[in-house]
Amino acid sequence: MKVDVQVRDFVNENFLFGNTNVTFNNNDSFIEKGIIDSTGVLELVSFVEEKFNFRVNDEEIIPDNLDSITNLTTFIQKKQAENLC
Repeated sequence: MKVDVQVRDFVNENFLFGNTNVTFNNNDSFIEKGIIDSTGVLELVSFVEEKFNFRVNDEEIIPDNLDSITNLTTFIQKKQAENLC
């Protein structure tokens, strides 16, 4: 399964609880759309670490890495590539 689909599925199940009335695209900010709050960011980081088997460093917990499906997918792919080296 593609990374962006896995991330979207996690967000839908854990933050929207399957609510189909909330729609968002891959570039929408989780924070601005009210999908994820600061506590949710920690849940998102835990999911990423467990699912993709790498550690997210404290300095990497920034909106540029985590605040949309696009940002998160790019971040995950970058970290996976680093782990291959």
